[in-house]
Amino acid sequence: MTRCWRHALMLGIVLTMGGLIGRVVEAQPARLVKIGALTESWGPTPAIVGLRDGLQERGYREDEHFVLGVRFTQGNPGELLEAARDLVRHGVDIIVASGGGNEAKAAQMATNRIPIVFVGGSDPVRSGLVKSFAQPGGNITGIADLEIELAPKRMQIFRELVPGLKRVLLAYDATNAEAVAELVVYRDAARRLGLTLVERPVRAEEEARAAITGVRKGEVDGIFSPRHISLNINGFILEIASSRRIPTMFHNSFYVERVGLASYSASNYELGRTAARLVDSILKGTKPADLPVEQPTRFELVINLKTAKTLDLTISRSLLLRADRLIQ
Repeated sequence: MTRCWRHALMLGIVLTMGGLIGRVVEAQPARLVKIGALTESWGPTPAIVGLRDGLQERGYREDEHFVLGVRFTQGNPGELLEAARDLVRHGVDIIVASGGGNEAKAAQMATNRIPIVFVGGSDPVRSGLVKSFAQPGGNITGIADLEIELAPKRMQIFRELVPGLKRVLLAYDATNAEAVAELVVYRDAARRLGLTLVERPVRAEEEARAAITGVRKGEVDGIFSPRHISLNINGFILEIASSRRIPTMFHNSFYVERVGLASYSASNYELGRTAARLVDSILKGTKPADLPVEQPTRFELVINLKTAKTLDLTISRSLLLRADRLIQ
């Protein structure tokens, strides 16, 4: 796992930001404020990029008042708690947990003092992050991604994309309680759509590799990616997507920008921009307990037409018109 603070010339994930344009000098922080981002990913996520851009859009300038550093655990949820504690040891003033419930829970376990803003996670009340959406309580607030609510729609779109879709592979991290809990929704959606989920519970990265790369076209008609990125499950899906010519449906457009066929979800970039507003409020003195948890307002369907052509799929005109982005 990479644990160092990155520089702006390396991946662009260390950011320094100033105060709002047009505000009086008294409104600016008197010292450098550290914002620490925590993610289970392999580097800056679209949400972290959205956070950076959202802060800039709100008038913050680099190299004056703020610095943002990222800790990422390369798909290993077991290292999140230590990464969160590392941010605490570095004296960050705010932690932004990007990616879902795992990161936020790790941050919550690491500190009950430093403000935490989570970006993602379907039900922060059920997972114990907050008391309620309206009154989060404690030192944490954020924006949910509504993934569980969107999962049935994502599966429905997948069926529309792939004529004859019947058997769908779903590999998931069986050690992740949240991933296991989400199975109920996936199973119900598949049943309603007349699909058969070919479930592959995995508990280690090598097991995930074997379960996914061992699948052959004909065994399944498509692969439905889990929301959670642990055990590099989505990476292995990408690895075989083109070589086996198996259609894929992802929860994040990041994968569609590679070789995935399609994704449908809340815009992670927009979630990050919303998080920037919450961070801004906290920096101005509002307590996280008084900032209601927000929900996304923008959702996006992204289709990779190049991948569709490789798969000999003809995308219907109605789907083309509904798509927010078409990757040529």
